[in-house]
Amino acid sequence: MSSSSASAPSLRDLEHHDAFLERHIGPNDAEIAHMLETIGQPSLDAMTDAIVPASIRAAAPLDLPAPIDEQEALAKIRAIAQKNTVFRSFIGQGYHGTHTPNVILRNILENPAWYTAYTPYQAEISQGRMEALINFQTMVADLTAMDIANASLLDEGTAAAEAMTLAKRSGKSKSNVFFVSERVHPQTLEVLRTRADGLDIELRVGPDSEAAQAESFGVLLQYPDTFGQVHDHAALAEAVHARGALVAVAADLLALTLIKAPGEWGADIVIGNSQRFGVPFGFGGPHAAFLACRDAFKRSMPGRLIGVSVDAEGNPAYRLTLQTREQHIRREKATSNICTAQVLLAVMAGMYAVYHGPEGLTRIARRTHRLAAILAGALGEAGVTVGPDFFDTLHVLDVDADAIHARARDAGFNLRTIDSTSLGIGLDETTTRADVIALADLFGATIDDIDALDTATADALPAGLRRTSEFLQHPVFNTHHSEHELLRYMRALADKDLAMDRTMIPLGSCTMKLNATAEMIPVTWPEFGNIHPLAPAEQTAGYRELIEGLEAMLVECTGYDAVSLQPNSGAQGEFAGLLAIRAWHASRDEAHRDVCLIPESAHGTNPASAQMVGMRVVVVKCDRDGNVDIDDLRAQAEKHAEKLAALMVTYPSTHGVFEEAIVEICEIVHRYGGQVYTDGANMNALVGVAKPGKWGSDVSHLNLHKTFCIPHGGGGPGVGPCAVKSHLAPFLPSAYPLLPPAGEGARRADEGDAPAQRVGMVSAASYGSASILPISWMYITLMGAAGLRRATQVALLNANYVAKRLAPHFETLYTGRNGLVAHECILDLRPIKDATGISAEDVAKRLIDFGFHAPTLSFPVAGTLMVEPTESESLHELDRFVDAMIQIRDEIRAVEDGRLEREDNPLRNAPHTATMVTGSEWAHAYPRELAAFPLETLKRQKYWPPVARVDNVHGDKNIMCSCIPIEAFKDDTETA
Repeated sequence: MSSSSASAPSLRDLEHHDAFLERHIGPNDAEIAHMLETIGQPSLDAMTDAIVPASIRAAAPLDLPAPIDEQEALAKIRAIAQKNTVFRSFIGQGYHGTHTPNVILRNILENPAWYTAYTPYQAEISQGRMEALINFQTMVADLTAMDIANASLLDEGTAAAEAMTLAKRSGKSKSNVFFVSERVHPQTLEVLRTRADGLDIELRVGPDSEAAQAESFGVLLQYPDTFGQVHDHAALAEAVHARGALVAVAADLLALTLIKAPGEWGADIVIGNSQRFGVPFGFGGPHAAFLACRDAFKRSMPGRLIGVSVDAEGNPAYRLTLQTREQHIRREKATSNICTAQVLLAVMAGMYAVYHGPEGLTRIARRTHRLAAILAGALGEAGVTVGPDFFDTLHVLDVDADAIHARARDAGFNLRTIDSTSLGIGLDETTTRADVIALADLFGATIDDIDALDTATADALPAGLRRTSEFLQHPVFNTHHSEHELLRYMRALADKDLAMDRTMIPLGSCTMKLNATAEMIPVTWPEFGNIHPLAPAEQTAGYRELIEGLEAMLVECTGYDAVSLQPNSGAQGEFAGLLAIRAWHASRDEAHRDVCLIPESAHGTNPASAQMVGMRVVVVKCDRDGNVDIDDLRAQAEKHAEKLAALMVTYPSTHGVFEEAIVEICEIVHRYGGQVYTDGANMNALVGVAKPGKWGSDVSHLNLHKTFCIPHGGGGPGVGPCAVKSHLAPFLPSAYPLLPPAGEGARRADEGDAPAQRVGMVSAASYGSASILPISWMYITLMGAAGLRRATQVALLNANYVAKRLAPHFETLYTGRNGLVAHECILDLRPIKDATGISAEDVAKRLIDFGFHAPTLSFPVAGTLMVEPTESESLHELDRFVDAMIQIRDEIRAVEDGRLEREDNPLRNAPHTATMVTGSEWAHAYPRELAAFPLETLKRQKYWPPVARVDNVHGDKNIMCSCIPIEAFKDDTETA
């Protein structure tokens, strides 16, 4: 062998250098070495040992397969996807086939400018996505004829639960009964049962005719109902109002283009799902739900609400308003634990309406209805009974349902199973003439001439309920109907925003890491997207393999024993975990345990979730270093020993450090009979390093949209799996169709002979947002055990590097062992404000002038910035951020020593728009160049915010939550 051959790299070396982890992790080996030297650590392992307490460190590496490259991983998941069988689904039950316009598919769903954006807490760099969301709100408010709508909720079932609690808060009735029509979708009813149980609300289910006489605080109706029928509820609504109760309606947006809007016949709250506006089935999600209501209830509305204020220049500007993260302020008194939305899907649904406009939507609805009427006419001619007064769904009666289903499966069709003598057929935008002919043939009905049958068949909508009012009259819904126009409109909106495709988003507690393209690709495959959530099991083998595989991966990463993927947000995962704890106590005849200990530093969703399951929150103090006060914890646990249910703790802590006493904390809670819930928001600092299920924790939720790479999508979608130890496994959320209740032989596969106390559904679909689970599966598969551990270590390194470099300029509020932080650091700006008047918000807004999204502002400590750089950020990007922060500190020093005025300086006036710095007049006491180009590098690449600083106070006093009237734009009449 020649010497040159002997020195050639091995095949293994060459394959290693093609590893995905080197693309996911920002710094290369040389940069990592430099950063380690900067923080005074000899290696990543030594740094990890210096940060992470020995008592929780994992003794062995993760037991996961070795990493594979992108091509192999895509081939592997393609093979899994192909095990699904895509039938034409006419099941309905709240889920409908739809065509995603390709221009929206490519430029929203597949566009990182939209899917990598974060929640629009910083209004000035979120104007584009907020305009898209206000379009969604306007669309919903118009179609439902309600005063105000949010943007958005997680799914129709949880939206119904939120409507129930809104009615309880807002109605005049003192009753504790919520009446639910027996004709609502079954999965919605099950989510309602779960939510009502923890709030001591009595659900009464019955026919619509009983709702008027029922003594209740609210009524929920389905319109059209789950069997497809459209009923006139005006008299019912009047009778319910006479009793002091409110009327909530679950409505179909497409149907509302043809039938009278609920707000026109007496509804107080309208909820529903926008899925059929261009969002695929996805085996149940993610889909954007909505809640619309009368103006009187707006300050009690759950979820996100986009409002209109003005900026510092007096121009209209969008912002989150009213209930935004209100649980962080009101905590256990919060009206909801919702901390996320389905923004990306709401944007898609809103753009679907923008693209089609009122005429296009009406045309789609009329075509769908005509096809349903033609099919009903053909069945009627063949002697088959079909329920009357429908929009798009037929309730077929008095047939041999099993035989029909068998013939349907042979034809490649799925119909809805109702009972042995009836079934449902839901038609939609994707239905063709050939489908209708084939469906009729299943019943022995022949359609020889569909056009002749069309002419001979009347519509099936009740004459008195046909819509006559206008909707979607704003120019935005009547301008962008050509692909060119919509393409340019969406690009114009994206250009207003800052997302991960442009810059680091250094938000603490929210983990904005790389969402790799290879991870995203499978999401749009039809084998995942076109599967109805109620498709027969034999058609979903691929999904089951994917789900079971991901559950096993998460079990290994966390050290727990079982996982439910049903919760479709982190807050839903919290809710599920606390439900499991409560049910476990009840199974041991200790249902009286209802005290939940929560440190004062906890995420606001923690106390909000605790009150939702009927627990009483007791706050535990933190010490001066931000750690749980062990003495106070012990005292509170002992004081409430007879009723202690749980402790909710975030680890690493909300203050960004690894608390040394976490094992002792778990032991104290267990000693007094409680269970330990560990908030998994900071799992990004643990994967491959430590496992909560092994140090004494009983349950965690995980944020797949944080640690495991599902993108934030502008504020959603999210997935919040609930992971538990074996004793809690029987009490994970139920799947649909539900297992029998306890006492009727209910068993889970993993519970053996243990008695089951059924915990219901927490989301409307059995596997929540199933269609985005391939992202996390791909991430773990691509990284492997060693890659996941290295990602965690580099996340720790990046945070400590930023803290170290900024130490001469900004104090880090909390540090852990050896003076190091975890994966995030809190910069304390309170002394700066005391000395100069410059606030943390001023620094956040000034960062926009440097092209950065701000860190987390004033959480968990008011007057601070929490920075989390994540492992995906390169040394170049970290240094760019540090340089910006140092320049900002220099500007603050200039205020301190009088070189810049205290009230008129670049920080107090930030951000600066292009219009401001290029105007004919410049009235400020500092130069334009300092405003626009504080660093030389910005002259080569510059982000210009579309608005100046937004006036929050004006926005809360002058709430406008629909599209801005066109007159407000003066010369700019193109967009709304």
